[in-house]
Amino acid sequence: MKLSDETIEHIAHLARLEFEGESKSAIKKDLENIIGFMDKLSELPTENVEPLIFMSDEVNKLRDDVTVSSISQQDALKNAPKKDSDYFRIPKVLEK
Repeated sequence: MKLSDETIEHIAHLARLEFEGESKSAIKKDLENIIGFMDKLSELPTENVEPLIFMSDEVNKLRDDVTVSSISQQDALKNAPKKDSDYFRIPKVLEK
């Protein structure tokens, strides 16, 4: 399929792109190649082909949810610059 310069300019405008000279002719050629490939695909017989919905037959394959303690509260509070028994102390960030 041949594309006109007006069609290329319209597509460029919609995509907010600017093409001039050599780059405009290169884009035109690339788009014509892409449309040509799509036309080739339309030649294939697809009447009895089911649509591909999923790439795999596996459904909801999930791993087991296992809880693991990575750091204790005492270890976390060891490096705190300020702490108050079981909590981190931070400066006030909101005023009344």
